Amino acid sequence: MIIRTSAPTRVDLAGGTIDIPPLFLFHEGAATVNFAISPRAYCTIETRVDDRIIIESIDQKDTLDLTLAEIAGLKDEPRLQLLAKLVYFFRPERGFKMVTESKAPAGAGLAGSSTLNIACIAALNELVGGRYSPDRFIPIAAAVECQVIKVPTGYQDYYSAQYGGLSCIHFGPAGMEREELIADVSLIEERFAICYTGEPRNSGTNNWELTKRHIDGDRELFDLFDGIRDTTLSVRSAIIANDWDAVGSILAAAHPQRQMLSPNITTPHMDHLIDTAMANGATAPKVCGAGGGGCIAFFCEEGHRGDVEAVLAREEGCEVLEWSFSASGLEIEIED
Repeated sequence: MIIRTSAPTRVDLAGGTIDIPPLFLFHEGAATVNFAISPRAYCTIETRVDDRIIIESIDQKDTLDLTLAEIAGLKDEPRLQLLAKLVYFFRPERGFKMVTESKAPAGAGLAGSSTLNIACIAALNELVGGRYSPDRFIPIAAAVECQVIKVPTGYQDYYSAQYGGLSCIHFGPAGMEREELIADVSLIEERFAICYTGEPRNSGTNNWELTKRHIDGDRELFDLFDGIRDTTLSVRSAIIANDWDAVGSILAAAHPQRQMLSPNITTPHMDHLIDTAMANGATAPKVCGAGGGGCIAFFCEEGHRGDVEAVLAREEGCEVLEWSFSASGLEIEIED
């Protein structure tokens, strides 16, 4: 049997960090808005006739090779930790080879690890006979990723990976709820340029710093998160009204707000790229993920995405990403 799964990465427009429990419980109406994009994460599992387990990561250029009798050792395996812990969680009872690959740059802030997480969970779940219903994939993904990064993890990335599309994810005491937002896909693709800064970042480190400060009672930070919540709801309303110029204005106003959260949100190189893009047709930058490197999505003046991409492509260490909107989320294909 061969199981092939894939899931899309995402651009987070508003509400990042507030999706980390328990932070959203202190900000009534907390939400995030994101849209899925075409660079996907892939997982392929092929069953074997023996008892060997082979786990290969194309991105990390590393392979684990063990037997079913050794599966307990994956709990504390230091290499390929996410993949190892997922296999340990599912504990398959037959030999297999699992190969994974992510098309997003490492540390890009596009939810690459969370996306790969969802793709692997879906594949492993098929391998063990559909032990869990799909509505359990996101809680499992968050729990296992928390074990890997050893700090609380946000939830928005798993929703974009599993469902795709343009979403507003609402958080509250009753739980989490995804709202699909309807928009003209061509406008999204025409107005956003995405570049990789060449500087990978550690989202867990940046987010934990903010989470700890919040829990410790930093009043200024609490007020900033209220502002993040309000910005998110404003972005949602503008999208529903199909007012993308308003979306750009809101994102422009939100950038300095995000910078007030932490000095690690941007680097000098990122600031230079932002200044360059803003001088050549971009009207708002959106640092993807937790910042400190990774990708920046630029909202561009109508008809100027190409100008922004052209000037960024000339910057040393900067990679302009080719992407398209991904309406589909998790995809599963099984070949007997």
